[in-house]
Amino acid sequence: MIHATEVRIIDEDKKQLGVLSTKEALFLAKEKGLDLVEVAPQANPPVCRIMDYGKFLYELHKKAHEAKKHQKQIQVKEIKFRPKISIHDYNFKIRHVQRFLKEGNKVKITVMLRGREKAKPELAHQVLDRVLENVQDLGQRDGTIRTQPWAISAILSPIKSGGKDAKTKNTQRSQEEVQSNREKENTSQ
Repeated sequence: MIHATEVRIIDEDKKQLGVLSTKEALFLAKEKGLDLVEVAPQANPPVCRIMDYGKFLYELHKKAHEAKKHQKQIQVKEIKFRPKISIHDYNFKIRHVQRFLKEGNKVKITVMLRGREKAKPELAHQVLDRVLENVQDLGQRDGTIRTQPWAISAILSPIKSGGKDAKTKNTQRSQEEVQSNREKENTSQ
């Protein structure tokens, strides 16, 4: 499937063999019992390697799998509240929300309304505001509050803390601060 008339050839030991015609390159590859694979079609002339094509595909798949393994999957966890929730249940669910945010997951907070509660959606807003207030150090609201006739919901995303400079923060002190600390130590002895 190589359309160029001339190609630059690299053998199975990754040594350059120079520029050959496509027919000569195919003959050379078949002679070695391997395939001719175009690895850089945009080059002039295109670069082809003599290799086992099946092994090449396996290595590409393996690299893609390794790259995918190191990615962090962010999940959206959902916690449901009711306007008339007891204090114990509320604290129990808040601990779950905090744990999910610490793990780096997004949390969907849903306050369910039933029956006559639907006539007073402000009760659901009060519960949602209380939840947002209790987890403000770990998460922040992501987007707007969605209101349906039967529920009110909001998505919380974790607050990024730290980073690569978190450990080195405030490690450099001024010369005067160091000098004053030495003087305090000397006077206390």
